[in-house]
Amino acid sequence: MNDPKAGRALSTRLDHRNPLVFDTHELGRRPGALQRLSRTVDAPRDLGIAGVIAVPEGAPVEIELRLESVMEGVLVTGTARASAEGECVRCLEPVELDVDADYQEMFSYPDSDDRGRSKAAADDEAEDDESMIPLEDGMFDLEPVLRDAVVLALPMQPVCREDCEGLCSECGINLNDNPDHHHDAVDARWAALQGLAGSLGTDEKDNMSGAATGVDEEQEK
Repeated sequence: MNDPKAGRALSTRLDHRNPLVFDTHELGRRPGALQRLSRTVDAPRDLGIAGVIAVPEGAPVEIELRLESVMEGVLVTGTARASAEGECVRCLEPVELDVDADYQEMFSYPDSDDRGRSKAAADDEAEDDESMIPLEDGMFDLEPVLRDAVVLALPMQPVCREDCEGLCSECGINLNDNPDHHHDAVDARWAALQGLAGSLGTDEKDNMSGAATGVDEEQEK
């Protein structure tokens, strides 16, 4: 089975001008070194659950990061805050939700296996290293991590409110606006006759009524 992170680990040239690309050179490689960063960026395209709820492209996303230097690389922990928009699955009205997405990711040094670890230790940790995303020229792209975190923080079935009544299954009226709305129950045995009566013209109904009256009078004699 393919590791979803494996595709993310493929090196592509990072652009330091991209607001979701962060540089770790100032942090340094001394284990235990810490750096905190805050940044507001424009939401990338398709940030959320397609067709359900997502942060609109270009909307502000507040990002807080904690970078920690460790032996293998840089441990990134943070939170992203934004506002997502979608549609209530019950009444189909617009929904707007505040999103607080937490994330943590390890970005490894390209030469981490040579940084003071024995060959045996490197072999033992080879499988763990495969799940790490390598730094590129001391930089990392937060966008894939941000996407995963936002998707996990969003509801798969958003509702406008917990007690949303939804739509009437018979006529589609919004029950939140019409709490007393209901339909009289009709005996299924009479449903066909009601449909037939509704399709008849006024003259036909009068003729049927007259015929029925004549039958009743004949029976009385």
